[in-house]
Amino acid sequence: MDYCITGRGGSKIREIEESSGARIKINSGNYEGEVVIFGSSDVQKKAKEMIDDLILDNGSCDLFEIGVSPSDVVVCLNSLAPSSTAPVSLPPIDWASIRQNREKYEALKWQDLPPLKKDFYIEEPSVASRSAEEVKAWRKTNNNIFVDDLKEDGKRSIPNPVCTFVEAFQHYPGIMENIERVGFSKPTPIQSQAWPIILNGFDLIGIAQTGTGKTLAYLLPGFIHMDQQHKRKGPGMLVLTPTRELALQIEAECGKYSYKGFKSICIYGGGDRKSQIKVVSGGVDIVIATPGRLNDLQMNDLIDLRSITYLVLDEADRMLDMGFEPQILKIILDIRPDRQTIMTSATWPTGVRRLAKSYLKDPMMVYVGTLDLAAVNTVQQHVLFVQEEEKKAYVFDFIHNMEPEDKVLIFVGKKIIADDLSSDLCLRGIAVQSLHGDREQQDREEALQDFKDGRVRILVATDLASRGLDVHDITHVFNYDFPRNIEEYVHRVGRTGRAGRSGASVTLVTRGDWKMASELIHILERAGQEVPEELILMAERYEKHRLEKEAAGPRGRGGRRGALGGGRRERDPNWHF
Repeated sequence: MDYCITGRGGSKIREIEESSGARIKINSGNYEGEVVIFGSSDVQKKAKEMIDDLILDNGSCDLFEIGVSPSDVVVCLNSLAPSSTAPVSLPPIDWASIRQNREKYEALKWQDLPPLKKDFYIEEPSVASRSAEEVKAWRKTNNNIFVDDLKEDGKRSIPNPVCTFVEAFQHYPGIMENIERVGFSKPTPIQSQAWPIILNGFDLIGIAQTGTGKTLAYLLPGFIHMDQQHKRKGPGMLVLTPTRELALQIEAECGKYSYKGFKSICIYGGGDRKSQIKVVSGGVDIVIATPGRLNDLQMNDLIDLRSITYLVLDEADRMLDMGFEPQILKIILDIRPDRQTIMTSATWPTGVRRLAKSYLKDPMMVYVGTLDLAAVNTVQQHVLFVQEEEKKAYVFDFIHNMEPEDKVLIFVGKKIIADDLSSDLCLRGIAVQSLHGDREQQDREEALQDFKDGRVRILVATDLASRGLDVHDITHVFNYDFPRNIEEYVHRVGRTGRAGRSGASVTLVTRGDWKMASELIHILERAGQEVPEELILMAERYEKHRLEKEAAGPRGRGGRRGALGGGRRERDPNWHF
């Protein structure tokens, strides 16, 4: 007979195996585990008797974790377990056959789709005639643009940049009409280099700080791409973006341009799901979406993505930070593999590189500035060292000294802190708005609009507002809580000092932030900022602590979890002013 018991496995299992000679496998679950006994009939019976005795012994039973009673255990018969300790011989897996069938069925899945057109670029003579020296000089003077071909075998010729809108869209009068109506004077650096690459049909990775024109860099070529395809049923362009605010902002940017009657929709969590479904069902050309809501509609067969030929992964680093990769994968599996894919990002961490390698085919990369993190040099960055309980006093003092024309964005680490701080400010008679993920979408939009229009000059927000927030007249960023990583610090600081203006940031640093000190020093130095002596000492203490911890080796399972336990931040034990 083969027995199994359902419950939680513990240390006694090893004793039972040694005493009975049985082999016991524990298939654990969230609240219970299945213990399967392997061996001869006699060995299994002996092991089961020992387990039964253990269950009955309530006084010393450690087979179960706290909260699970031995009386809750169910003993049942398992006829599927092997009756011998001899290993079961299974046929080898034919991976070659599996791959072959996968490729065959993949081809069948897409065989009914029309061929895809990608190359629509007609290079102007003025662009083609630029020498390599001229191109190099132009890229250097335009914020050190660097272009690379990531194709592994056989590098391709990198298109020269365009310096005017006419050089890019001379043969597309509809695009030119839009540009003239909006009133742009010249392309931004990322647009100048990205447009020739995208119009040539290449996949692209565009890396530049927010506010540098990345949206228009992929949007205008996308219009041309869709217009040149065979007549299709369903949307042709999909823009995936991490937050509702950024999705709505892209939709607003898209709405400024009318090209061939293309219709767009913004799909995001918190919006009216029924109305979004209704618009999609009525027919749209461009879908701008957050991954969570789009995945919801896709999984319920409410939207068909097979017609998508132009995919944009906007702010890819932020989407990874927010844990959207599983949803992105599910979405992309329903999009034809020969699509054209554009990925934008403000940073180039390992996760984004992996994402690019998985979802882009032989892309070119354009990055403006440097791949190293660097906060904008138009922002004066101040670092203050405080105790946790002093933070509110510092922010109240800062607000009390604000000038009439000042506008400040206060970043906090948690939603509850945003509510608490904004409530305290309201009780002091200070006009303030808050922005975080738990607020209703209507309230979020109202808060952002009040801040943009100047009805309130103080916005308390989580990192929801660190990307894509298009408010040009923010004079100060106040980091009430230090962000969870240095990338977010750079994005926060980048909310001010935009569009040719100067700005200032104030960052409160507590003893719990000491592990970030070294990276913050690097950012300050790159931006030509003064580095406080206390920050240098903090970085040195943390490095010493880290080396001592590594030398001590890993702690046992029963040891303390970190300096404070429970996964909380380690604090600087030598904190001083």
